[in-house]
Amino acid sequence: MLIDIKTRLENIDVVLRTITAEQAFDEINSNGGTLIDVREAAEVISAPVHSSLHIPRGVLEMKAIEQFKDASTPLYIHCASGVRAKLAAEQLTKMGYENVSVVTCPVATINQACEK
Repeated sequence: MLIDIKTRLENIDVVLRTITAEQAFDEINSNGGTLIDVREAAEVISAPVHSSLHIPRGVLEMKAIEQFKDASTPLYIHCASGVRAKLAAEQLTKMGYENVSVVTCPVATINQACEK
């Protein structure tokens, strides 16, 4: 049976922590966490978030394990709408990462919070 993305998101079977961009930057400033942008390269070029590490959703699992060896590393995931960020956070959590948060704000809001 096929399911649409709304149903897929409703069926995520791990608890996802969702926060604002302002909360994310407050925490990153104190815990040294990493903001990860899971959008595609063309999206990042047209609307960059300079404070984030770009790892496209399609290669996240492979790149994360190389980049973040410590499962307790705070990771803050964002995209354009929140859908890919939630799917990415689910996968990272299932891989064993213990401190994953989803930043569900528009890119402009993330950039504004970074500048504060």
